[in-house]
Amino acid sequence: MRIESSVTSLSWIPSEAVSGMTRLPFDMGMAHYDPPPPDVLGDLEELRAADRFRFANQLRAWIEVEDGKVVDCGHAGGGMIGSTTVRMGPRAVVFQAVAFPDLQPEPELSESAVRFVQTAGGRTGVPAPRTVRRPPFVQVAAPLAWSTLALTIRADGTSEWEVPGASPFPRHWIYDHTGALAAKTGMIDFEQWYRTAFGRHSPWGDEDSPALVTVAETALERELSARIMRAGTKPDILTLEPGQALVDQGDPGDSIFLLLDGVLDVVVDGEKLAEVGPGAILGERAVLEGGKRTATLRAVTPVKAARAAAAAIDTAALAEVSRGHRREEE
Repeated sequence: MRIESSVTSLSWIPSEAVSGMTRLPFDMGMAHYDPPPPDVLGDLEELRAADRFRFANQLRAWIEVEDGKVVDCGHAGGGMIGSTTVRMGPRAVVFQAVAFPDLQPEPELSESAVRFVQTAGGRTGVPAPRTVRRPPFVQVAAPLAWSTLALTIRADGTSEWEVPGASPFPRHWIYDHTGALAAKTGMIDFEQWYRTAFGRHSPWGDEDSPALVTVAETALERELSARIMRAGTKPDILTLEPGQALVDQGDPGDSIFLLLDGVLDVVVDGEKLAEVGPGAILGERAVLEGGKRTATLRAVTPVKAARAAAAAIDTAALAEVSRGHRREEE
């Protein structure tokens, strides 16, 4: 009996993800941020043709089981790379990214399960200058981006996935074997990526970067995120260092927040109840329940969040989000 499963990552550049001088082409409209990928994974070729991702890593694998034991196994997936479009007035120039060979170490095989690992990615489309230690002290090359996925398939038909590593930029969304969005990397670090993601500082050299993975937010939160960040609203952008609080339990509050990057602890009465990652809508309970913050939200990593007036979102939608945020009752 053959048992198949898969896990897929899509890598894309969300709004507000680029900082420093390199943000200028985005602000001028020459380069572009990406709209969020779909909630449910469709045909990857169609998504690539529509320029919906920068990189894709689809780890698909199978095992053969006889009499309850694994007798054979194999990979069936691989990486896929997109392109970067730079616009200069009415003209557009497309820079094709360069895919590196997929890395597929030998599967870890036992009688009851097989663990597969796959790294996919490559050189991004637009070359960029960076300083180096040897003459001429400046190198023009595009940084590398990648994700490393692991998938364990068991003889009883179950499977589970992991994200052992990923480049610190761009954002990586993870889809399970059903095609549903299951998780995402919780933090992107453009500055570190821009300076270091070259040569040996990659899985094709001698290192990977650990990935901080958080549970995906709800489809409603993704819809509300788009409303908050739509052109013309200009929400306040807040930044926090690890240990700083976005809000403190008991404080008055009449605004809501969209977590753009990083991870926050949710703490109620001194007890940590959950971690939330990018895309989460926060602060709605104070708006709905008397104007007092019901939890402390404390930064685990560097955090970037957008603050918006509660009037930006209708009350019914906030109430629906709030029903999933009563963590102290769970």
